[in-house]
Amino acid sequence: MAAQPTLTVTYYTAGDLPEIEPVLLDLYDRIYAEEKAGDEFFTMEAFTGRLHRQAAAPRWGCALGEVDGRPVGYAYGFARTTDYRWGGLIETEPGADLTETDTRTFAFCEIMVLPEFRGTGIARTLHEELMSRRPEERSHLLVEEEHPRVRALYERWGYVRMGIVQHPGSPRYVSMLRPVAL
Repeated sequence: MAAQPTLTVTYYTAGDLPEIEPVLLDLYDRIYAEEKAGDEFFTMEAFTGRLHRQAAAPRWGCALGEVDGRPVGYAYGFARTTDYRWGGLIETEPGADLTETDTRTFAFCEIMVLPEFRGTGIARTLHEELMSRRPEERSHLLVEEEHPRVRALYERWGYVRMGIVQHPGSPRYVSMLRPVAL
């Protein structure tokens, strides 16, 4: 009987980005091959720019997963500050609290796993490892409105809808929140 693959998750901060950036970009390139071919928002240049802007934000953190030493996915985000403005919100749920402090909201930016490892629990493990390192009260993410199955996954992880967001040149997103610690 073959041994089960071993998942190792390592947490990195912005100071580690030069070391792990080639791995993050390689995984993105493979995972988003179709999207980047047909949509300017998903090109390598656009993603690299977002990655650098997000890593320059306060308390950027990344959980990188490897199976038997092979990178298979990652999740990352950063802390919002008091001066953050919820740009692009075109709809909010009644009672949505958009007040920010330096420790209130973790902006959960990306989670991706190679297709052959999806459905194995790796994405959830990466998410929870990342959340376990966060001092913020809540986590915020965006999920494309055209991906109801992904939205349902996040709902199972404890996220609830708080509105709709669309920035110029980006897809339309459902904005979702959950407490960092459940």
